Amino acid sequence: MRRTVFNEDHEAFRETLRAFIEAEVVPVYDEWFAAGQAPRDFYYKLAELGIFGIRVDEEFGGAGIDSYKFEAVMYEETARAGVQFGGSGVHVLLGLPYIKMLATDEQKKRFLPKFVSGEEMWALAMTEPGTGSDLAGMKTTAKLSEDGTHYVLNGAKTFITGGVHADRVIVCARTSAPKEDDRRFGISLFAVDTKSEGYSVGRKLDKLGLKTSDTAELAFVDVKVPVEDLLGEENKGFSYLGHNLASERWGIAFGAYAQAKAAVRFAKEYVQDRTVFGKPVASFQNTKFELAACQAEVDAAEAVADRALEALDAGELTPAEAASAKLFCTEVAHRVIDRCLQLHGGYGFMNEYPIARLYADNRVNRIYGGTNEIMKTIIAKDMGL
Repeated sequence: MRRTVFNEDHEAFRETLRAFIEAEVVPVYDEWFAAGQAPRDFYYKLAELGIFGIRVDEEFGGAGIDSYKFEAVMYEETARAGVQFGGSGVHVLLGLPYIKMLATDEQKKRFLPKFVSGEEMWALAMTEPGTGSDLAGMKTTAKLSEDGTHYVLNGAKTFITGGVHADRVIVCARTSAPKEDDRRFGISLFAVDTKSEGYSVGRKLDKLGLKTSDTAELAFVDVKVPVEDLLGEENKGFSYLGHNLASERWGIAFGAYAQAKAAVRFAKEYVQDRTVFGKPVASFQNTKFELAACQAEVDAAEAVADRALEALDAGELTPAEAASAKLFCTEVAHRVIDRCLQLHGGYGFMNEYPIARLYADNRVNRIYGGTNEIMKTIIAKDMGL
């Protein structure tokens, strides 16, 4: 089946990106893996490549292209090479939509040029210890000072991807108590400068997968946040979070599909080279049937991911459609990657093989961005159930 989602510009970008990955990432990726993060300087290289500015208006140093398709190419190419770009995905996929949607003209002038250049890396801090997917239950607070010049931020966040290297973090905090009939009321968003007094990065968390993506705990003790760094209107943060969850869940869905596609590639190459009982593993019927079944699932996931991408670019991707895409693509990736690892035998359990790292990286797809159980709830509600 011929894909129609990409054009010549996207394919030219793919060639450039593939060459960049081979030259700048693959040779040092094992070092990043051992260190548990990509080096901060690497983000400047991504900025020079134009990765951070694709969807940023030209007046702020970007390319002004209102499309997620170049990011989709990036998902495919990093998965194909068996690498990750550290925490930079959060910078673009999660941070940028909030700036574009909520920032004032003055804030955009302050934030976006540094965003594009990589001078300021952004992260998003929603999750707290003990709350998980229940964002309305967050305890972090931001109290307006008596003179009205700043908020005083107190609380803690966890599982913050990009949290170690971040220069600005969009922090969700309570500015008012929830209403009796609306637990979601009272949450606001702030673009917090990580150099602020009282702001601290706790543990760099040791994860099962995504080893090169720095993930941290954050703590705020009487952090003064200027009122000029409030994003959007006070107390309306929950609705903003819900608005951008569709693009986040599309990203998880597309990334999972790309991982599944890469897994089939890794397994196919392995079974063609590996010999047992005097024959290539690829010559056995079980191998052919397993890979054929995996390819069929990848084809289906590709169609779902592409359809969601087109809807996202058109501004028509609904929360239920995004949830459905995330649910389907992440479940497909789970099955396909597991079967492809099995075809590697014992070597599939060794981290020197990309399938092993992919297996670990993929597991979180069914958890973050809202667990797949939450996705089923959203889909069921949309069905009128």
